[in-house]
Formats: sequence, C-alpha cells, structure tokens
Amino acid sequence: MPQLVEIGVLGRPHGIRGEIRVQYYAGSFDLLNGAVFLRAGSGPARPASIAGRRMHQGQPVIALEGVTDRTAAESLRGQALLIAEDRLPPAEGNEHYLHAIIGFSVKEKKSGAMLGVLDHVLFYGGQETWAILAENGSEILLPAIPDFVDAIDEASRLILVSPPEGLVELYTTGAR
Repeated sequence: MPQLVEIGVLGRPHGIRGEIRVQYYAGSFDLLNGAVFLRAGSGPARPASIAGRRMHQGQPVIALEGVTDRTAAESLRGQALLIAEDRLPPAEGNEHYLHAIIGFSVKEKKSGAMLGVLDHVLFYGGQETWAILAENGSEILLPAIPDFVDAIDEASRLILVSPPEGLVELYTTGAR
C-alpha cells in the first residue's frame, strides 16, 4: 500500500442520498479525483471510490460508491479521507506539507528554549493549531500563523517560533 496522507475528515451527511460533507485540509479540490482511502480511528486504511463531488457553501460534498442513503453516510462520520502521498504536488517556495513536519523539534526563537516536538495538528474553526508535546508531558497549543511561526528547517528538522507572551507558561506552569 502506498504512503497515505490525510486530506480531510468525513463530516455529517448532506441530504438523504448518501452525500457527505468533508472537513477538507487540502488546497486543491482536484485531489478528490482518483483513488482515495478511508480510515476509522487508528485502524487500517481501505480503498474507496468517489462517485461524485461538488462544493456546497464553500465546503466539499462527496458521494462515495456504495453509500446511497443518509444512514450509510452517517456511519462514516469522523473517518479520515486519505490519498497516496505521491499524488501531492510539490510544495512551493517556503511552504511545507504538515505531514512532513510532524516530529520536528520546536524551539522558541527569542530565548532559544526548546519547547518540544510537533506532535499533531488540529483545526478549530478553520484555524490550524499545532500541538507541541513538551518534555514534561504537557501539550502546548500554538496557532500556526505567520506571526508565530518564524522558520521551518527541513534539513535540521527544526521549527523556530515566536509564541505570544505568556502562551507557553499557560500550558507548562504546574504541568506534571
């Protein structure tokens, strides 16, 4: 099986004919053409076929082969939507794919303090938020915006950040 990359999560059903809303992370709607895979939790990925796709109020809605009613669509809610990594276009300029920087060390630019390791990425209300796992076991949540992310060095697997004053202490004071 190819190396897979998550491009979204299946959301609530749309209508009664089995269509499903997708919380979509990818920049290109074209990635929904071709082979896709679904994964429930940490289970194995399984192939799926998109029978139709469209945009509805700025959000992708897909129809999967074999999913013909609302009940079947509801049973897929929360599953990851994945594609083969080799289908991704090359990252441009100083852009980076999130799956490629998971596990990078995160260091505060101003103080030089090591904050931890980028563990996973969350999307709250459309805002990309990085979950940084500190050595003491605490989790630091950092909005991934240009004001806070200074540099990503793939060669050294290092991310330099400038979090707002007090943010790191909010998460690490009194931690285990």
